[in-house]
Amino acid sequence: MNSRAWTASGTVLLMLVVLGPVLFIVQMSVRSGLEAFRMPPTLVFSPTLQNYIDLLEGKFVRSLMNSTVTATSTTVLALLLGVPAAYAFSRARVRAQGLVSLWTLTTRMAPPIAFGIPFFLLYKDLGLIDTRIGLVVIYLTFNLSLVIWMMRAFFDGVPRSLEEAAYIDGAGISAAFLRIVLPLSAPGLATTAIFTFLFAWNDFFYSLLLTRSEAVTAPVAIVNFMNYESWEWGKVAAAATMIMLPVVALSVVVRKYLVRGLTAGAVKG
Repeated sequence: MNSRAWTASGTVLLMLVVLGPVLFIVQMSVRSGLEAFRMPPTLVFSPTLQNYIDLLEGKFVRSLMNSTVTATSTTVLALLLGVPAAYAFSRARVRAQGLVSLWTLTTRMAPPIAFGIPFFLLYKDLGLIDTRIGLVVIYLTFNLSLVIWMMRAFFDGVPRSLEEAAYIDGAGISAAFLRIVLPLSAPGLATTAIFTFLFAWNDFFYSLLLTRSEAVTAPVAIVNFMNYESWEWGKVAAAATMIMLPVVALSVVVRKYLVRGLTAGAVKG
């Protein structure tokens, strides 16, 4: 077997490993309850959308809306606050800058449980338990450092001579940042936004700890389909598929910037 054949075989094997679980979940989501339990699974069956219909007619829609609102709000706020901070870390030279930069990363380095209990006690006093605002605040706490560190690396890659040329032409710091630095960092901005959205969208621990019924997000809502009386695998698979769809759609829309951003990050690393 030549090198091209080995490459093709490796590519097919890798796609099976990556896409296999996804395809298994998707095909299970269009099976009836009995078909979903059949072992081993049959390749020929009558597909049905009943699992999706049941989800759309039930409380899962509210959980999906909670995930959409909290993840989107977290992403927007994290970018609004984190991007200027990252630009300041990239351009400014202040005392103990490295220590301050490392301190912002501690929220990502510590295990979630280390912050979960203090946040729970604080939210209990402030009345933020089971609220979307509470989820956005804690997601913002942990994703802001991610935005700062990722965007700082991209800002470091923009030549300062371009900003200096803008200053000579009469532009201020804000104009140079908005018209030159930010457009050149668009791939990094898209990549950072995707990762921020993903971390907030896929969170399970904080939603489980800080919500009860009104603000429950989609990943936690799936647990309700598994109880002592029955395990509704069809609905679990349909809910998992619905959770994946926004992420896949978002990745497809910004795939050009995502690939460029990840490639740039790999080169700098």
